[in-house]
Amino acid sequence: MAELTVLEEKLAEVIGLAMAAQGATEKVGGLTEDGELSRKLDQMNEEARETEQRGTDLAGELDGKKTALLDKARETKGEATEMMSTYLGDDADALDGFEFLTMAEAGEVGHWSVLRTLNEQAGDQRLRELIDWALPIQERHFEDVKAGSLKLAAEEDPAEPA
Repeated sequence: MAELTVLEEKLAEVIGLAMAAQGATEKVGGLTEDGELSRKLDQMNEEARETEQRGTDLAGELDGKKTALLDKARETKGEATEMMSTYLGDDADALDGFEFLTMAEAGEVGHWSVLRTLNEQAGDQRLRELIDWALPIQERHFEDVKAGSLKLAAEEDPAEPA
């Protein structure tokens, strides 16, 4: 199997996080009854699917690296999915789900930002185009789920037993 560079490994991680985000938005979508929040989750899911596809397409352009890169992406997806299942147990509600997504989206913003910084040194134009497309979407996702968390929190009775 081909050895990945630091840059390629980070690309694999953001692809894996996009894979995991699809499952996370579906899981949290099943916890919420708020139509507006559900629509946001559907949009996030579609954008995560497109991010995965664009990243996979780029991986296919890397000579002899696609298999190793996608193996690393699947490993990252597994780790993120395991974290979600730990955080969102059987008693999870919509607020729990949006709090989890807030953490997850912050992590995605961080990963894409690291990838951008690494690519500033590497100078890969194809990767720069992907980052320029994906990073603003991830930043919007973070803001959307944070706003959703705050909306759901405002609907809670703070004196009610947990």
